[in-house]
Amino acid sequence: MATFLYSIGRFAFRRRRLVALVWVALLAIAGVGAATASTATSNSFSIPGTEAQRAFDLLEERYPGQSADGASARVVFKAPEGEKITAPENAAEVSGIVKELQDGSDQIASVADPFDKKAPAVSQDGTTAYISVTYDVSSFELTEETRDSLKNAGNDAREGGMTVEIGGDALMVMPETGITEVIGVVVAGIVLVITFGSLVAAGLPLITALIGVGIGVSAITALASVMDLGSTTATLAMMIGLAVGIDYALFIVSRYRAELAEGREREEAAGRAVGTAGSAVVFAGLTVVIALAGLTVVNIPILTKMGLAAAGTVVLAVLVAITLIPAFLGFAGERIVSRKDRKARKAAAEQAAATGEVLVGDAPRDNGGTRWSRFVQRRPVMVLLAGVIGLGVIAIPAASLEMGLPDDGAQPTSTSPRKAYDLLSDGFGPGFNGPLVGVVDLKNSDDQDAVLKRITGEIQKNDHVAIVTPPAPNEAGDTATFQVIPKDRPNSTETETLVHDIRDLGDTLKSEDGAEVYVTGATAMNIDFSEKMNDALLPYLALVVGLAFLLLMVVFRSILVPLKAALGFLLSVVAALGAVVAVFQWGWLGGLFGVEQPGPIMSVMPILMVGVVFGLAMDYEVFLVTRMREAYVHGESPSEAITTGFRHGARVVTAAAVIMIAVFAGFIGSSEQMIKMIGFGLAIAVFFDAFVVRMAIVPAVLALLGKRAWWLPRWLDRALPDFDVEGDKLRKKLDGDAAEGGSGKEERETVSV
Repeated sequence: MATFLYSIGRFAFRRRRLVALVWVALLAIAGVGAATASTATSNSFSIPGTEAQRAFDLLEERYPGQSADGASARVVFKAPEGEKITAPENAAEVSGIVKELQDGSDQIASVADPFDKKAPAVSQDGTTAYISVTYDVSSFELTEETRDSLKNAGNDAREGGMTVEIGGDALMVMPETGITEVIGVVVAGIVLVITFGSLVAAGLPLITALIGVGIGVSAITALASVMDLGSTTATLAMMIGLAVGIDYALFIVSRYRAELAEGREREEAAGRAVGTAGSAVVFAGLTVVIALAGLTVVNIPILTKMGLAAAGTVVLAVLVAITLIPAFLGFAGERIVSRKDRKARKAAAEQAAATGEVLVGDAPRDNGGTRWSRFVQRRPVMVLLAGVIGLGVIAIPAASLEMGLPDDGAQPTSTSPRKAYDLLSDGFGPGFNGPLVGVVDLKNSDDQDAVLKRITGEIQKNDHVAIVTPPAPNEAGDTATFQVIPKDRPNSTETETLVHDIRDLGDTLKSEDGAEVYVTGATAMNIDFSEKMNDALLPYLALVVGLAFLLLMVVFRSILVPLKAALGFLLSVVAALGAVVAVFQWGWLGGLFGVEQPGPIMSVMPILMVGVVFGLAMDYEVFLVTRMREAYVHGESPSEAITTGFRHGARVVTAAAVIMIAVFAGFIGSSEQMIKMIGFGLAIAVFFDAFVVRMAIVPAVLALLGKRAWWLPRWLDRALPDFDVEGDKLRKKLDGDAAEGGSGKEERETVSV
């Protein structure tokens, strides 16, 4: 592996114009594809294998011509204080708006008058009413004229003192991440400047990461319509791709500067940097890809697409790091090193020329990493207990985790959808915003009328039910639908119990009469989604951790080091989940992070955090511990190897973690609750894993284990493939057996980067 990557690094350095041209051409092609691709017209959400999905599919089959993908909206009216919405002047105003909406766009499928006697939509106290609007196309296909017509509906009514708010997905737009995303990239740039002391060295990782992300996100945009990619797919890919792209470039550039400091020529330094640090990048990227691609086992299309798209962006980041980075290093020349270091080297070279001495690499010297590692090794038990107990305390809120999917009730209170949601809840009851759709398959029923009467009668007796609408059969008479309005909030445990009660009733009816009863609708889909996430979490965790454990065994030639890495990850991800619960569910410090309405944690959050954070956590494990392993196999004691690993890696890993935290934290400014929560969760998880687990718990455990940390049974050592991650075979090839001792000495020399 190291020898192969060494050759790639030297080739890219020599043919830098060709390599750069190829990547720029790929970026241009992807950009043109994104610009010319048709807009994604669907943001479909399906959960194969669940009852809610089976009911949804049955509706599409038995009610042809009724599109379930069309956008919808509710225009909600509340009469002025002391008045009724049914008062003649108010009712006339609302009816006028109904006509206005009907004539406002040819994309409208129907507009329901709230005063229609067949289906009234007026609250019992007569103060609130709503107009239901459905469209022939999805929200992404609505024209600006159609959106404007909906937005302007009720302007005259507002001027007359009536409250008018609009909810539903018809006004859905792509989520905004806000200026904090840009701030995240700016922070990354500042950290790189501080780390390298050179604007060229700092700018190189940013430029290459943006090129990789640009190609990845443009490709996703170009394929969005064809592959039905959701709006959050590109956002997650950008989030992950930008973070790992900067980090991977950072590690290779840092190693390149170290090789230069040891006196090597620029092309040779580029080859060795890619051969050594590049090997770690490849394996680190592979762990991230395994974690993201592993989301396919959950068997939920939206998660599968998000995972594969993000994994593809990570692959691009790895390819950019091992090819475009050495090419850009060739363009950068001596400017990749800070002016201060260039002057120091020039002075040393002049002195060596004057005295006839041979110029060698910089002498080893202590830095913050070595001092910290020695502190940890002096007090490993204290550091270990402090880290484990601290993260354990932060993880406590995770025991109270409640999961669900956000609706308009999770929107900021200043938005019209949230105001419409609250008006409907106040006027019609908390469960009105989460109606359940009952679907009855009557094909095998002997007495259809009796069955429908029994179903609605039994459901109405349930303590959690507010209203059951009369069943509406289809034209064929083999299917009927009805609506159940719960008494409680859509995401409450009482509503979840109601869904299961109706399904239990359906099981009884099927055994007695042959009729099948299904429950679907957004609320039922959310409940099924949460349950499926719960069921999939442990198998997914076992698969991802198991595969990564085998991969890390190959990298580190050890059993205990990968085991420690996996256990440390579990500790950090549970602590991060506890922090997410405290902020987004309990509301602690919610105002600081823009959480206006605490509520259940997104069902997708735990499994997504496991997938993403595990891959990123292994990045730091690979980059930090491979330098320890490299030092150990070249003759250093376990204690010296830990110090060497921190001497070379602590500063770079710290910078990488700060950059990744800044990039993820930038998405906290999003207007979309899902993206905000993902950004916060990933940022805090990286903080815990990098600074508590990898920088404190890992050296403490390695200090306690000593040589046992690197133990591997001989039979297993022979069975595992040797990818030469430490570059030992590469070093022998380049320096020869006679120079091996000197090479090992050089590896242990400290370089200021």
